[in-house]
Amino acid sequence: MKIKQELLEQPTGELWQAIRVELKEDAKTKDQDLAAIREWLKKQPHLPDDWETGPLMTFLRGSSFSLEKCKRKLDMYFTMRAACPEFFTKRDATRPELTEILTNKIEGPPLPGITPNGRRVTVCRGIDQNLDAQQIIDTLKLALMIGDVRLTEEKEGVAGDIYVLDAAVLGPSILAKLSAATIKKFMICVQEAYPIKLKEVHIINTSPLVERFVNFVKPFLKEKIRKRIFIHKEIKDLYKYVPQEMLPEEYGGQCSTMTLLQEQWKLKLQEYREWFKQQDSIIANESLRPGRPTNYDELFGIDGSFRQLAID
Repeated sequence: MKIKQELLEQPTGELWQAIRVELKEDAKTKDQDLAAIREWLKKQPHLPDDWETGPLMTFLRGSSFSLEKCKRKLDMYFTMRAACPEFFTKRDATRPELTEILTNKIEGPPLPGITPNGRRVTVCRGIDQNLDAQQIIDTLKLALMIGDVRLTEEKEGVAGDIYVLDAAVLGPSILAKLSAATIKKFMICVQEAYPIKLKEVHIINTSPLVERFVNFVKPFLKEKIRKRIFIHKEIKDLYKYVPQEMLPEEYGGQCSTMTLLQEQWKLKLQEYREWFKQQDSIIANESLRPGRPTNYDELFGIDGSFRQLAID
């Protein structure tokens, strides 16, 4: 399944070499590492016997080629697929309810370019503040679906991710419908289950309410990620971190428009329709897990204490 080149540019030349160093990727041993992960999967009765090469390599890169960290990430990834059906089932982007969100509610495309230090930038903004509780959950589902597509489409790997969150339409009506349990589950997915190297989060068009919400979310984040959140009063401050020309036109850049980028990603998610269907059954089976099965209440801190599963 080919992606248009301009949708996700791949690093080349000196930048490609620099990213190899940052990811601790050794061309002489990476195939051996991949084989070791495949052999490990075969020996885990509760996990799939195998998986595609592209996603497995992305997990290795996201784990800096630490086999133990990669194993823990993969275990958590397939565990979360089983534990959070609200995020990991009914992932057909042609369904009317998902199409409505992708078209009229939220835009969150990864940008085509890569920063000079090898980071991929994603810009997220709301375009309609009238979302119901289910649409908010489906928005988070779509964010994870884009993450799943990138497991395959980041063919060469990037050195990390930068997220730009435009909070212009994030008001009390949306925040009131976002439950703490949903936030916890989503944050575990992002921090523990996906091979994301989250380098920076930039919040623009903020307000006192949004800043209070950020403080509410911070306890669900690892300490190192809390330190990587930047709130900007003016868009020009963002240019110190992300080259201006890389950004969409709405933010003073030269990279197409948010609407066009979003449309490309909507089509890409729809292209993956069959892949997402096939993934429905590729989940952890807790009844076969050696030792004690995962207790979802403990995992999500339903007893009131948020359990951190930090892997550094």
